[in-house]
Amino acid sequence: MNSTLWDKIELYIVSLWLLFLLIIVVTIDFPTYTGKGTTFIGFKEIINNNIIPLISILFLFLGFIFINRFRYKLDGSNKTPFEITHLENINYEHLTFLSTYIVPLIAFDLTKIKYVIVLIILLITIGGIYIKTDIFYANPTLALIGYRIYKVNGIFRTGIKNDIIIISREKIRKGMKVSYREINEKVYYVRVVK
Repeated sequence: MNSTLWDKIELYIVSLWLLFLLIIVVTIDFPTYTGKGTTFIGFKEIINNNIIPLISILFLFLGFIFINRFRYKLDGSNKTPFEITHLENINYEHLTFLSTYIVPLIAFDLTKIKYVIVLIILLITIGGIYIKTDIFYANPTLALIGYRIYKVNGIFRTGIKNDIIIISREKIRKGMKVSYREINEKVYYVRVVK
């Protein structure tokens, strides 16, 4: 599997953080009765009752690792910076993904195995579409942790590129120089060159 495809898969998993968090809230099952005569049901029973929340916690943890990997990769970028000549803020893309995909999926009854299977099939299908159509940058989790999306034109060492998508933690302005890590030919992670 090439690194570009893996980067897209990682971004897709990160985009589902909010869904995983909501799944934990909706499905977690801890005994709360503490009255007279109660006994501890045991860790095995707690784990058996919380398989779906535990899997969601695993994916939250993986997302955390993937975000940190992207930061690390961007810090290590040695590509010649490019200059922004035109930009358009397209942060609304985050909200589109959230309202279209994440919110409806949480309505599934995850106590029934058939709905869990349907959810898994839908997540794999949405992920395939998300990656194949290159909309992996429309990521609500990135918005929540401070990333911004811009459509820009830029002057690169090799020439001018138009209508590329950049993802940045910093506010970008026309005329700035940014170092970058290419996710594909049209989408880059960037940081401002100081």
